[in-house]
Amino acid sequence: MKIIVFGAGAWGTSLAVTAAARHDVTLWARDAAQVRALASTRENRRYLPGVALPASVAVSGEEPAQLAAAGDLAIIATPMAGLRDMLVRLRAHPGPVAWLCKGFEAPVGGADGLLGHEVKAQVAPQLRGGVLSGPSFAEEVALGRPTALVAASAQAEVREALVAAFHHANLRVYATEDLVGVEVGGAVKNVLAIATGLCDGLNLGLNARAALITRGLAEMTRLGVALGARAETFMGLSGLGDLVLTATGDLSRNRQVGILLAQGKSVDEAVHSLGHVAEGVYCSRTVVARAARLGVEMPVSQVVGALLDGALTPGDAVSVLMSREARSER
Repeated sequence: MKIIVFGAGAWGTSLAVTAAARHDVTLWARDAAQVRALASTRENRRYLPGVALPASVAVSGEEPAQLAAAGDLAIIATPMAGLRDMLVRLRAHPGPVAWLCKGFEAPVGGADGLLGHEVKAQVAPQLRGGVLSGPSFAEEVALGRPTALVAASAQAEVREALVAAFHHANLRVYATEDLVGVEVGGAVKNVLAIATGLCDGLNLGLNARAALITRGLAEMTRLGVALGARAETFMGLSGLGDLVLTATGDLSRNRQVGILLAQGKSVDEAVHSLGHVAEGVYCSRTVVARAARLGVEMPVSQVVGALLDGALTPGDAVSVLMSREARSER
Protein backbone atom coordinates (compact mmCIF):
# COMPACT_ATOMS: atom_id res chain seq x y z
CA MET A 1 0.00 0.00 0.00
CA LYS A 2 1.20 3.54 -0.76
CA ILE A 3 0.37 5.93 2.07
CA ILE A 4 0.65 9.73 1.93
CA VAL A 5 0.81 11.47 5.32
CA PHE A 6 -0.03 15.18 5.07
CA GLY A 7 1.50 16.95 8.05
CA ALA A 8 4.95 16.46 9.56
CA GLY A 9 4.18 17.14 13.19
CA ALA A 10 4.83 14.57 15.90
CA TRP A 11 1.83 12.35 15.17
CA GLY A 12 2.11 12.42 11.40
CA THR A 13 5.82 11.63 11.60
CA SER A 14 5.20 8.84 14.10
CA LEU A 15 2.64 7.11 11.90
CA ALA A 16 4.87 7.50 8.85
CA VAL A 17 7.72 5.81 10.74
CA THR A 18 5.42 3.04 11.98
CA ALA A 19 3.88 2.27 8.60
CA ALA A 20 7.17 2.39 6.70
CA ALA A 21 8.18 -1.09 7.81
CA ARG A 22 5.40 -2.58 5.68
CA HIS A 23 4.28 0.10 3.23
CA ASP A 24 5.51 2.75 0.84
CA VAL A 25 5.16 6.02 2.77
CA THR A 26 5.54 9.68 1.82
CA LEU A 27 5.60 12.36 4.54
CA TRP A 28 4.42 15.78 3.33
CA ALA A 29 5.33 19.08 4.99
CA ARG A 30 3.84 22.46 4.15
CA ASP A 31 7.05 24.41 4.79
CA ALA A 32 9.85 24.05 2.24
CA ALA A 33 12.52 24.54 4.90
CA GLN A 34 11.07 21.68 6.94
CA VAL A 35 11.04 19.45 3.85
CA ARG A 36 14.73 20.14 3.32
CA ALA A 37 15.55 19.55 6.98
CA LEU A 38 13.68 16.25 7.09
CA ALA A 39 15.32 15.07 3.89
CA SER A 40 18.85 15.99 4.99
CA THR A 41 18.81 15.00 8.69
CA ARG A 42 16.31 12.09 8.39
CA GLU A 43 14.89 13.23 11.73
CA ASN A 44 12.05 15.52 12.81
CA ARG A 45 14.13 17.43 15.33
CA ARG A 46 11.40 19.90 16.23
CA TYR A 47 8.43 17.59 16.78
CA LEU A 48 9.84 14.08 17.25
CA PRO A 49 13.54 14.34 18.14
CA GLY A 50 15.57 11.17 18.51
CA VAL A 51 13.45 9.10 16.11
CA ALA A 52 15.11 8.38 12.77
CA LEU A 53 13.09 8.45 9.56
CA PRO A 54 13.52 5.09 7.82
CA ALA A 55 15.10 5.22 4.39
CA SER A 56 11.77 4.00 2.98
CA VAL A 57 10.00 7.22 4.03
CA ALA A 58 10.05 9.78 1.23
CA VAL A 59 9.69 13.48 2.08
CA SER A 60 7.76 15.86 -0.14
CA GLY A 61 6.34 19.36 -0.40
CA GLU A 62 4.48 18.64 -3.65
CA GLU A 63 0.98 19.98 -4.26
CA PRO A 64 -1.30 17.76 -2.09
CA ALA A 65 -3.88 16.75 -4.71
CA GLN A 66 -1.18 15.59 -7.13
CA LEU A 67 0.70 13.75 -4.40
CA ALA A 68 -2.45 12.03 -3.10
CA ALA A 69 -3.32 10.85 -6.61
CA ALA A 70 -0.28 8.56 -6.52
CA GLY A 71 -1.33 6.98 -3.20
CA ASP A 72 -3.80 4.41 -1.95
CA LEU A 73 -4.54 6.13 1.37
CA ALA A 74 -4.26 9.79 2.36
CA ILE A 75 -3.76 10.69 6.03
CA ILE A 76 -4.33 14.29 7.18
CA ALA A 77 -2.08 14.86 10.19
CA THR A 78 -2.53 18.62 10.61
CA PRO A 79 -3.94 20.32 13.71
CA MET A 80 -7.70 20.92 13.65
CA ALA A 81 -7.13 24.43 12.30
CA GLY A 82 -5.62 22.99 9.12
CA LEU A 83 -8.20 20.29 8.42
CA ARG A 84 -10.62 22.36 6.31
CA ASP A 85 -7.89 23.52 3.94
CA MET A 86 -6.55 19.99 3.43
CA LEU A 87 -10.02 18.57 2.82
CA VAL A 88 -10.62 21.25 0.19
CA ARG A 89 -7.35 20.34 -1.50
CA LEU A 90 -8.16 16.64 -1.44
CA ARG A 91 -11.91 16.78 -2.10
CA ALA A 92 -11.62 15.26 -5.58
CA HIS A 93 -9.44 12.39 -4.35
CA PRO A 94 -11.06 9.06 -5.32
CA GLY A 95 -9.51 6.99 -2.54
CA PRO A 96 -9.97 6.89 1.23
CA VAL A 97 -8.89 9.87 3.33
CA ALA A 98 -8.59 9.90 7.12
CA TRP A 99 -7.70 12.64 9.58
CA LEU A 100 -5.92 12.37 12.94
CA CYS A 101 -6.81 15.69 14.59
CA LYS A 102 -8.98 15.74 17.70
CA GLY A 103 -11.13 18.74 18.44
CA PHE A 104 -13.72 21.17 17.16
CA GLU A 105 -12.93 23.69 14.46
CA ALA A 106 -12.89 27.27 15.74
CA PRO A 107 -16.32 28.87 15.17
CA VAL A 108 -16.65 31.57 12.53
CA GLY A 109 -19.09 34.39 13.21
CA GLY A 110 -22.16 33.04 14.96
CA ALA A 111 -21.81 29.52 13.58
CA ASP A 112 -20.98 26.48 15.67
CA GLY A 113 -17.47 25.10 15.68
CA LEU A 114 -17.53 21.81 13.79
CA LEU A 115 -16.17 18.32 14.25
CA GLY A 116 -14.04 16.84 11.48
CA HIS A 117 -16.83 14.91 9.79
CA GLU A 118 -19.00 18.04 9.80
CA VAL A 119 -16.24 20.02 8.10
CA LYS A 120 -15.95 17.28 5.47
CA ALA A 121 -19.72 17.36 4.90
CA GLN A 122 -19.44 21.06 4.11
CA VAL A 123 -16.41 21.14 1.84
CA ALA A 124 -15.92 17.61 0.51
CA PRO A 125 -19.22 15.71 0.79
CA GLN A 126 -18.27 13.10 -1.82
CA LEU A 127 -14.98 12.24 -0.16
CA ARG A 128 -14.75 8.83 1.47
CA GLY A 129 -13.43 9.86 4.86
CA GLY A 130 -12.96 8.88 8.46
CA VAL A 131 -10.81 9.35 11.53
CA LEU A 132 -8.03 7.39 13.22
CA SER A 133 -8.11 8.09 16.94
CA GLY A 134 -7.61 6.61 20.39
CA PRO A 135 -5.19 6.73 23.33
CA SER A 136 -1.80 7.39 21.79
CA PHE A 137 1.26 9.49 22.43
CA ALA A 138 3.25 9.93 19.21
CA GLU A 139 6.60 9.23 20.84
CA GLU A 140 5.50 5.86 22.20
CA VAL A 141 4.01 4.77 18.87
CA ALA A 142 7.21 5.74 17.04
CA LEU A 143 9.25 3.70 19.52
CA GLY A 144 7.08 0.64 18.87
CA ARG A 145 5.42 0.49 22.27
CA PRO A 146 2.09 -1.38 22.36
CA THR A 147 -0.84 0.85 21.39
CA ALA A 148 -4.48 0.39 20.37
CA LEU A 149 -6.36 2.77 18.09
CA VAL A 150 -9.80 2.94 16.52
CA ALA A 151 -10.63 3.58 12.86
CA ALA A 152 -14.04 5.23 12.46
CA SER A 153 -15.95 5.83 9.24
CA ALA A 154 -19.38 5.28 7.75
CA GLN A 155 -17.65 3.62 4.78
CA ALA A 156 -16.22 0.13 5.19
CA GLU A 157 -13.54 0.89 2.58
CA VAL A 158 -12.05 3.60 4.79
CA ARG A 159 -12.07 1.44 7.92
CA GLU A 160 -10.49 -1.47 6.06
CA ALA A 161 -7.79 0.75 4.55
CA LEU A 162 -6.81 2.10 7.98
CA VAL A 163 -6.64 -1.38 9.47
CA ALA A 164 -4.55 -2.63 6.55
CA ALA A 165 -2.23 0.37 6.80
CA PHE A 166 -1.49 0.43 10.52
CA HIS A 167 -2.54 -2.79 12.26
CA HIS A 168 0.49 -4.87 13.17
CA ALA A 169 2.26 -6.53 16.11
CA ASN A 170 2.64 -3.42 18.32
CA LEU A 171 -0.30 -1.39 17.01
CA ARG A 172 -3.83 -2.79 17.10
CA VAL A 173 -6.50 -0.99 15.09
CA TYR A 174 -10.16 -1.64 15.89
CA ALA A 175 -12.97 -0.49 13.58
CA THR A 176 -16.29 1.23 14.21
CA GLU A 177 -19.00 2.99 12.24
CA ASP A 178 -19.57 5.52 15.05
CA LEU A 179 -17.61 8.41 13.61
CA VAL A 180 -19.52 10.95 15.73
CA GLY A 181 -18.75 9.17 19.00
CA VAL A 182 -15.05 8.76 18.21
CA GLU A 183 -14.71 12.44 17.29
CA VAL A 184 -16.60 13.71 20.32
CA GLY A 185 -14.44 11.59 22.61
CA GLY A 186 -11.26 12.83 20.97
CA ALA A 187 -12.33 16.46 21.30
CA VAL A 188 -13.83 16.59 24.78
CA LYS A 189 -11.07 14.56 26.48
CA ASN A 190 -8.65 17.41 25.71
CA VAL A 191 -10.80 19.86 27.66
CA LEU A 192 -11.17 17.43 30.56
CA ALA A 193 -7.42 16.83 30.64
CA ILE A 194 -6.91 20.53 31.38
CA ALA A 195 -9.20 20.07 34.39
CA THR A 196 -7.26 17.09 35.71
CA GLY A 197 -3.97 18.89 35.15
CA LEU A 198 -5.32 21.76 37.21
CA CYS A 199 -6.37 19.28 39.90
CA ASP A 200 -2.89 17.75 40.05
CA GLY A 201 -1.18 21.14 39.87
CA LEU A 202 -3.15 22.26 42.92
CA ASN A 203 -2.27 19.00 44.73
CA LEU A 204 -5.92 18.16 45.33
CA GLY A 205 -5.16 14.44 45.50
CA LEU A 206 -5.94 11.23 43.67
CA ASN A 207 -9.53 11.11 44.92
CA ALA A 208 -10.24 14.43 43.20
CA ARG A 209 -8.55 13.29 40.00
CA ALA A 210 -10.64 10.10 39.89
CA ALA A 211 -13.82 12.10 40.46
CA LEU A 212 -12.99 14.53 37.65
CA ILE A 213 -12.23 11.75 35.17
CA THR A 214 -15.41 9.86 36.04
CA ARG A 215 -17.72 12.86 35.94
CA GLY A 216 -15.95 14.10 32.83
CA LEU A 217 -16.65 10.82 31.09
CA ALA A 218 -20.32 11.19 32.00
CA GLU A 219 -20.60 14.64 30.44
CA MET A 220 -18.62 13.58 27.38
CA THR A 221 -21.13 10.77 26.88
CA ARG A 222 -24.11 13.09 27.29
CA LEU A 223 -22.82 15.45 24.61
CA GLY A 224 -21.94 12.60 22.26
CA VAL A 225 -25.35 10.97 22.52
CA ALA A 226 -27.05 14.33 21.94
CA LEU A 227 -25.00 14.69 18.73
CA GLY A 228 -26.01 11.22 17.52
CA ALA A 229 -23.26 8.97 18.91
CA ARG A 230 -23.67 5.59 20.57
CA ALA A 231 -23.27 5.63 24.36
CA GLU A 232 -21.15 2.46 24.33
CA THR A 233 -18.48 4.16 22.19
CA PHE A 234 -17.46 6.23 25.20
CA MET A 235 -16.53 3.13 27.16
CA GLY A 236 -14.02 2.26 24.43
CA LEU A 237 -10.65 3.44 23.19
CA SER A 238 -11.71 6.86 21.93
CA GLY A 239 -13.71 7.65 25.06
CA LEU A 240 -12.52 6.21 28.37
CA GLY A 241 -9.19 5.06 26.93
CA ASP A 242 -8.15 8.41 25.46
CA LEU A 243 -9.52 10.32 28.45
CA VAL A 244 -7.49 8.31 30.96
CA LEU A 245 -4.30 8.66 28.91
CA THR A 246 -4.65 12.39 28.28
CA ALA A 247 -5.79 13.19 31.81
CA THR A 248 -3.03 11.28 33.59
CA GLY A 249 -0.08 10.96 31.18
CA ASP A 250 2.85 13.33 31.64
CA LEU A 251 3.28 13.54 27.84
CA SER A 252 -0.18 15.12 27.55
CA ARG A 253 0.02 18.75 26.41
CA ASN A 254 -3.51 19.52 27.61
CA ARG A 255 -2.75 18.14 31.08
CA GLN A 256 0.39 20.28 31.15
CA VAL A 257 -1.70 23.38 30.41
CA GLY A 258 -3.78 22.68 33.52
CA ILE A 259 -0.68 22.16 35.65
CA LEU A 260 0.85 25.42 34.42
CA LEU A 261 -2.37 27.34 35.08
CA ALA A 262 -2.35 26.00 38.63
CA GLN A 263 1.18 27.39 38.98
CA GLY A 264 -0.07 30.86 38.11
CA LYS A 265 0.87 30.97 34.43
CA SER A 266 -1.44 32.73 32.01
CA VAL A 267 -3.04 30.77 29.19
CA ASP A 268 -0.71 32.40 26.66
CA GLU A 269 2.34 31.60 28.77
CA ALA A 270 1.25 28.00 29.23
CA VAL A 271 0.62 27.43 25.52
CA HIS A 272 3.82 29.18 24.46
CA SER A 273 5.95 27.09 26.83
CA LEU A 274 4.69 23.85 25.23
CA GLY A 275 5.83 24.66 21.70
CA HIS A 276 3.02 22.41 20.36
CA VAL A 277 -0.73 22.75 19.86
CA ALA A 278 -2.95 21.95 22.87
CA GLU A 279 -6.33 21.43 21.20
CA GLY A 280 -8.31 21.65 24.45
CA VAL A 281 -7.44 25.34 24.77
CA TYR A 282 -8.89 26.10 21.35
CA CYS A 283 -12.05 24.00 21.46
CA SER A 284 -13.26 24.47 25.05
CA ARG A 285 -15.58 27.33 24.11
CA THR A 286 -17.10 25.30 21.30
CA VAL A 287 -17.67 22.28 23.54
CA VAL A 288 -19.53 24.46 26.03
CA ALA A 289 -21.48 26.37 23.36
CA ARG A 290 -22.65 23.27 21.52
CA ALA A 291 -23.64 21.60 24.78
CA ALA A 292 -25.65 24.64 25.81
CA ARG A 293 -27.55 24.70 22.51
CA LEU A 294 -28.42 21.04 22.96
CA GLY A 295 -29.42 21.48 26.60
CA VAL A 296 -26.58 19.21 27.77
CA GLU A 297 -25.10 19.92 31.18
CA MET A 298 -21.27 19.89 31.20
CA PRO A 299 -20.10 21.51 34.45
CA VAL A 300 -16.45 20.43 34.26
CA SER A 301 -16.07 21.69 30.71
CA GLN A 302 -17.87 24.93 31.61
CA VAL A 303 -15.43 25.58 34.45
CA VAL A 304 -12.45 24.91 32.17
CA GLY A 305 -13.85 27.35 29.63
CA ALA A 306 -14.33 30.03 32.26
CA LEU A 307 -10.81 29.43 33.58
CA LEU A 308 -9.28 29.77 30.10
CA ASP A 309 -11.30 32.95 29.47
CA GLY A 310 -10.00 34.48 32.72
CA ALA A 311 -13.43 34.53 34.35
CA LEU A 312 -12.29 32.16 37.14
CA THR A 313 -9.04 31.69 39.01
CA PRO A 314 -7.79 28.12 39.59
CA GLY A 315 -9.02 28.24 43.19
CA ASP A 316 -12.41 29.60 42.14
CA ALA A 317 -12.75 26.82 39.57
CA VAL A 318 -12.46 24.17 42.28
CA SER A 319 -14.94 26.01 44.50
CA VAL A 320 -17.52 26.20 41.72
CA LEU A 321 -17.40 22.45 41.12
CA MET A 322 -17.43 21.50 44.80
CA SER A 323 -20.34 23.82 45.65
CA ARG A 324 -22.78 22.23 43.20
CA GLU A 325 -25.97 20.80 44.68
CA ALA A 326 -26.17 17.10 45.54
CA ARG A 327 -27.94 14.95 42.96
CA SER A 328 -28.34 11.43 41.65
CA GLU A 329 -25.23 10.07 39.92
CA ARG A 330 -27.34 9.03 36.92
